[in-house]
Amino acid sequence: MFKNARIKLTAWYLLIIMFISVAFSIVIYQGLMNEVRRFSRMQRIRIERILPPDPAQPLLADEDLIIEIQQRVILGLGIINVIIFLSSGALGYFLAGKTLTPIQKMVDEQNRFVSDASHELKTPLTSLKTAMEVSLRDKNFSLEGSKQLIRESIGEVNKLSRLSDSLLQLSQLETPKENLKLEKLSLKKIIEESIRQVDPMARQKNIYINNQVKDFQIKGSRYGIDGLFVTILDNAIKYSGEKKQIIITSKKSDKKIIISIKDQGIGISKEDLPHIFDRFYRADSARAKKSSGGYGLGLSIAKKIVETHKGDIKVESKLGKGTQIIISLPSFS
Repeated sequence: MFKNARIKLTAWYLLIIMFISVAFSIVIYQGLMNEVRRFSRMQRIRIERILPPDPAQPLLADEDLIIEIQQRVILGLGIINVIIFLSSGALGYFLAGKTLTPIQKMVDEQNRFVSDASHELKTPLTSLKTAMEVSLRDKNFSLEGSKQLIRESIGEVNKLSRLSDSLLQLSQLETPKENLKLEKLSLKKIIEESIRQVDPMARQKNIYINNQVKDFQIKGSRYGIDGLFVTILDNAIKYSGEKKQIIITSKKSDKKIIISIKDQGIGISKEDLPHIFDRFYRADSARAKKSSGGYGLGLSIAKKIVETHKGDIKVESKLGKGTQIIISLPSFS
């Protein structure tokens, strides 16, 4: 599809360029020939002034010379147009490729997103359907069995709900927000609120969150920044073992506030690190941890939030040692 589009776009580039080139060539040709004829007339007048006209031998313009000049001009302009045509074709094809590459990437990404989302949605739906079909075929299906089925179904429905919420959030973040309302926020209060939201999960695993954040002022959207830290802390808890520690620190550098969130979890391998911000991508270590219940959207959402706030996010990790996420956000100053 994009190959045909590239050829068509190149053809349009060529058509426009050659139209302009031929139009200029015609103007140049007419101008040069007018000048040649004018020069020929002036030369004839000068000669007539010096030598009285002889009726027996009238002075004629050198028409052969004019025709030769005309042919040379046409040949020269033709060669120039051929060179313009060939060079414009090559450059137009290159430019068309550059123009269509971002569109192709966007379409490929959308197709992959739809495919991955469909797959992720299909898994819990298939589980629900299978469980219900098996239960319906069971002639000795008891009340206790029906309650168990309902509990399992609620679990799958909760998974679908979390996935749909994540997809909706990611879709909203990808929509350009020209009028994003940025305000003065207390980093310490934002972190404390984020910790409060994930505290029940941390308590279940006896994970201690060591908050060493200073009370810096950052520029951002309260909802977006709060969601950012909740997502990262949720991931840190999810992939950490029992009785581990998560350390949150902050520092100021120029007009940026640098926040570090370091856990003692399962870590990420070097092979997986370049892909961790990709949608639906889950590292092998994360996939092995079946109880995590993640869909590989958390860090994609986090990155979108950071980019929306003109910040930066990077990840440092060692397999089996833990992960450190470093976020840079604009300071309110």
